[in-house]
Amino acid sequence: MISLPHITAITPNRSLLHSTNRPVYTRRHVQQRTTMALPSPKRVVLVRHGQSTWNEEGRIQGSSDFSVLTNKGESQADISRQMLLHDSFDVCFTSPLKRSKKTAEIIWGSREAEMIFDYDLREIDLYSFQGLLKKEGKAKFGEAFRQWQEDPANFIIDGHYPVRELWSRAGSCWSGVLGHESKSVLLVAHNAVNQALLSTAIGLGTEYFRRLLQSNCGVSVLDFTPRADGGSPHVCLNRLNQTPGSPLAGGSSGGRKASKQIILVCHGQSDYEASTNDQPMNMLGVIQSQKTAELLLDLRVTSIVRSSTTASIETAGVISRVQEAAGCLGVDSVPRYVNTKQINELDVEDIIHKSNKVAASISQMEEETVSALWNRSEKAWESLLDELSSDEDTGDAMVVVGSPTAHISLIAQCLNLDKKCLELFHLDAGSISVIDFPDGPSQRGVIRCTNYTAHLGRWSVPITTPV
Repeated sequence: MISLPHITAITPNRSLLHSTNRPVYTRRHVQQRTTMALPSPKRVVLVRHGQSTWNEEGRIQGSSDFSVLTNKGESQADISRQMLLHDSFDVCFTSPLKRSKKTAEIIWGSREAEMIFDYDLREIDLYSFQGLLKKEGKAKFGEAFRQWQEDPANFIIDGHYPVRELWSRAGSCWSGVLGHESKSVLLVAHNAVNQALLSTAIGLGTEYFRRLLQSNCGVSVLDFTPRADGGSPHVCLNRLNQTPGSPLAGGSSGGRKASKQIILVCHGQSDYEASTNDQPMNMLGVIQSQKTAELLLDLRVTSIVRSSTTASIETAGVISRVQEAAGCLGVDSVPRYVNTKQINELDVEDIIHKSNKVAASISQMEEETVSALWNRSEKAWESLLDELSSDEDTGDAMVVVGSPTAHISLIAQCLNLDKKCLELFHLDAGSISVIDFPDGPSQRGVIRCTNYTAHLGRWSVPITTPV
């Protein structure tokens, strides 16, 4: 049997208060324990069900089974089907609730491989909340509803702690999924349970509920790789919440609209890996940067922060020029002006190349290199939050252009992890990741998506391509 990562809670460090009144949290390290090793690599692709009738009504669903997919929900499921069309899944695990079951059937299509309906994959049990409109829940339960919104990890109703129960159930689910004789798994379930599955896989506790968003039919990817010593498999979140629509289209985080956003843009592909010298983008990178700039037209970008590398400068320049050409492109009649700023703390290439060992990934870097990378990223994250908090020119969204390695570090900083957790994430050149701040940049960030590449079209890295 596979047991899950042992979780230790993050607690505020009262002796440390940042000058901007941002709360400081003790860094945590993921502690994993397992009694069974994987015999071979396994990829698990998680999908949340499409929009349901109760989603549309704003009704609390929980584990009830009265709502069904709307026409929009079926359309979203079909887009996810197209995303995954060429993958040869060995098995599909799905919640048996109607909205999830229908989504799984649409995505699964004509595949003849096995479908397993697992009741443990049902949505979070919310007891007396289930079936109520959100405004009814607030009116009827008052303080309990407030706690559900603001402190879900400690939320209690009818004598139950729903989020704690969910985390325990998600742990049991991994035993069946990872123990199954398969290399490629499709798992279709629900918002909260998918959050719990992702979190328990990479070692995050109940305090991370609503920190890793799951949109309707959003696709997330986890890679499990055996370790040479036969111990607990290495886990990597390859992709979070690849949505059928643009991740910049709006929406809410935990029921609240984000007041600020950081858009992490990985610069376009270069031949950097082949040389110790700073390299410009190659032709693929130029195309990737143009596609990213086109996607960002959905936002009015007023501020770009970048590293000093050539590829980052070129990518930021493409985004800026496209923004300022919005009028002649027929997107906006109001002139757009973009302020670009360089933050040297985003530069990590010099740290990597000082290492005596050439590493293809963060997990292969020497300890000294990882420590130097982490220390610099901590300074970069603080600089970005200060910039977002104090500079009115940033507007509601700030675009940050840098390398995949730099942005992985920023994501880990956002989640208050420590340097040993950097290997939990993967980003591709040309991808974007989005961090929401529903309570402003002085409070915790919410990860809307990571490694989003759908905007790159035929030049994107397919979701199911192994790392």
